[in-house]
Amino acid sequence: MNSAFGLIALFLAAGIFLGMVAVMEVGRRLGAARLAKNPEGLAKGIGASEGAVFGLLGLIIAFTFSGAASRFEARRHLITEETNAIGTAFLRIDLLPEDARPELRNLFRRYLDFRLSTYANIENQSATEASITQAAKLQDMIWAKAVAATRRPDVTGRPEVLLVPALNAMFDITTTRKAATLNHPPLPIFLLLGGLSLVGSLLVGYGISENKHRTWLHAFVFAAITSLSIYVIIDLEFPRLGLIRVDAADQLMIDLRKSMD
Repeated sequence: MNSAFGLIALFLAAGIFLGMVAVMEVGRRLGAARLAKNPEGLAKGIGASEGAVFGLLGLIIAFTFSGAASRFEARRHLITEETNAIGTAFLRIDLLPEDARPELRNLFRRYLDFRLSTYANIENQSATEASITQAAKLQDMIWAKAVAATRRPDVTGRPEVLLVPALNAMFDITTTRKAATLNHPPLPIFLLLGGLSLVGSLLVGYGISENKHRTWLHAFVFAAITSLSIYVIIDLEFPRLGLIRVDAADQLMIDLRKSMD
């Protein structure tokens, strides 16, 4: 786990937890003040507002969690797709003249090394950008040499019919994977989630004010479950930095790289 991201995520979750507990206490005191002025009980009809708030909170948590889990699985699937695309293109080098194959295979090995390094240390932005740049240069070299080899007069058949689409798929998946790393819910969704958590805590505190003694168990459980859910959602959204990671899927590309030697 990236230490900086892990600390930020933990502090955020802890902040939400403490904020919810503090707001519950505010709500409890507001309810106690209301009871002191009106011993008959709290205001009538608050159940409907509580139901609406908690229903919306549950919906937003389910929405963001489902989306984060789907994007997590999609990113793992994209690793498999890129591995298959590179492996297919590498095999189709055999369609080219024999003397053109060694150089292209060496370029493929270097290309795969840079693709692996792109996501190996993603918290290092400069190293990641350098790997992306080098991989893009190798794409141009692979394309130029592969196309030139298919146009040689001694080539029999039409190897470009199979090789060119394979190279296109291998190159296109890099853009798809980059887009997937940038695909996150809009910030207002997270702000709404945090705001609803606090509003819900206020209503919980207000509701338990009728008890003569503080009942912290339900308050702490509600705050802990909500803040933990938000932490897991954030962790799923950044699967290269947190505790929940897609790194295991990289083994497919590592195995492919070994098979190229």
